[in-house]
Amino acid sequence: MTGIIFSDLGSASSFMALDWVQHALKQSLGFTPFPATLNVRPKAAADAETWRRMQIEAGGLQLASAKAGFCNARLYPIGISIERDSIRKEVDGAILLPEVKDYPSDKIEIVAPVRLKDHLGVQDGDALTLEFP
Repeated sequence: MTGIIFSDLGSASSFMALDWVQHALKQSLGFTPFPATLNVRPKAAADAETWRRMQIEAGGLQLASAKAGFCNARLYPIGISIERDSIRKEVDGAILLPEVKDYPSDKIEIVAPVRLKDHLGVQDGDALTLEFP
């Protein structure tokens, strides 16, 4: 599926920097994530449908909250890539989906072992390809 990068409130970085979150994500995903998320929205209706279908079919990995006041989340391992000028850049990561009532269905938060905007050379408005295993 294709997602378009956008900036949000920036509140995920404080959550992502918590020791127990870093430890839980490393245990679940096999890498220590950069302490922030990259936000994307599905580019087209077909991409939104792919994301909806993956939530049902793939199920994701459970990330249980270790602290009161925090929500659980689902993790969906993905490959992330962009191709420009015949050069393809890619990295493994995961979608982190908070289990929160009324969480926006078109907001996809991505975690990876690197700061994705720097690693991939992207900015808000750019498109990324997200590949589900």
